[in-house]
Amino acid sequence: MAPFMEILDSTIVNVCLPHIAGSLSVSYDDATWTLTSYLVANGIIVPVSGWLSRLFGRKRYFLFCIFSFTVMSFLCGIATSLDQLVLFRLLQGLFGGGLQPSQQSIILDTYEPRHRGRGFSFVAAAVIFAPIVGPTLGGWITDAHSWRWVFLINIPVGIFAFFAVLQLLEDPPWVIGDRVKARDIDYIGLALIGVGLGCLQFMLDRGQDLDWFGSAQIRVLALVAAATIVGASVWLAMSYRPIVSLKPLGDRNFAVGSVCTFAIGALLYSSNALIPLLAQGWFGYTALTSGLLMSPGAALMLVLIPFSAKYVLPNLPTRWVLGFGFFSMGTAAAFAAHLTPDIDFWTLATFRALQTVGFAFLFVPNSTLSYATLPRHLNRDATALYSMFRNIGGAVGISLGTALVATQEQAHRAHLVSHLTPLEGPYPAAVARYESTLRGLGYAGEQVHGMTMGMLNRTLDLQAAVLAYSDIFTLSAILAFAVVPMTLLFRPGVAGRRG
Repeated sequence: MAPFMEILDSTIVNVCLPHIAGSLSVSYDDATWTLTSYLVANGIIVPVSGWLSRLFGRKRYFLFCIFSFTVMSFLCGIATSLDQLVLFRLLQGLFGGGLQPSQQSIILDTYEPRHRGRGFSFVAAAVIFAPIVGPTLGGWITDAHSWRWVFLINIPVGIFAFFAVLQLLEDPPWVIGDRVKARDIDYIGLALIGVGLGCLQFMLDRGQDLDWFGSAQIRVLALVAAATIVGASVWLAMSYRPIVSLKPLGDRNFAVGSVCTFAIGALLYSSNALIPLLAQGWFGYTALTSGLLMSPGAALMLVLIPFSAKYVLPNLPTRWVLGFGFFSMGTAAAFAAHLTPDIDFWTLATFRALQTVGFAFLFVPNSTLSYATLPRHLNRDATALYSMFRNIGGAVGISLGTALVATQEQAHRAHLVSHLTPLEGPYPAAVARYESTLRGLGYAGEQVHGMTMGMLNRTLDLQAAVLAYSDIFTLSAILAFAVVPMTLLFRPGVAGRRG
């Protein structure tokens, strides 16, 4: 419940940004800081959450994060200005960043290796289902009530999760014995990670609005991010007591799994962002209707994830299942590339549902294989790194997806415009058809010509956008197919059985 609440909050806010802007009397661009502040804070804290759990105790830190996240959700819901909302969202991101790694570490210590697929299936329902249901729930809440309930809805969930964890969870002896002291803080590593990932998240989130490398601000952020991330990698590899150990990446299964979870994050979050954007921006869907596009896929996933964990993983080599998941995802994306301007709701929903088939066979097998050969004492650092790679993959997927859509729209529009001449047969025929229709409706003179040009321009924009989204789906298919051979690098075996 804790990671579901946290991941839901990273996606549910997207659809209510216009309402936040209007309610607080700010521009839409200013309102997007509610997303940026959350993502930057979340990206900074995730990789060091393992160290924080060793400093405060895993159960204590997990409870503190749940409690603080819930309190910040309440404060976001009652914020009266944008400055307050951005501050509370930043703190919400800091406390929320400790939830995913902590719950994964708990899963690893609670379940024996042969049963981890079952444990990770519960996690998958949160990590994958939350960003899918987020736009639907956010659209319904915003349309039916107020954007404030997007945050206030976390309060009962957070209270229940807090007391359930308080009563049910106990740290095992090896976790209790693996504590660190405050004087052991790796200040240099913490600073490098904070600056590097903070600049990276900010650049990815705001790059499209600031024209990417056409902006001096983005160029500076990119240079600082590159320098500090490289510096952090060198420092963490050489430090005696690093704030997060890179030793898990020396395990082949975990290293390959980290690359795969990066790809999963990129594919999942980019598709979650682009499909509602297409539906609302070009097909005229409301926030609620565009969210409902995701519902059939979400329902299908809730059936397939436990089916995979119970019947597929125990009987087939896990890396085969993972390879099938990426292949299925690539096939669905290739199918979605056959997009047309007159596509109907159910066909678009079917595109999305087919994509979720692949996701249902990705998260649990990849998590199971990634930790299968990892020593227990590296679990907490590993879960922090694993969550970091998935989050960065999601940020990269969303940023590149939206940037490429904008670029490809312009390219396709320039190409299509070159065919709008009297020498191209379809163009004068379309002009004559539109003008005839408008005259039949009672319009006359120059008004007819102006309205005709406007309608043709709208048609041109729609076709360029559809071609652009088709290009992105094609690239998603290429990425998914490219990862399939990587699954063979995992050490073979069936989930829960070595060898």
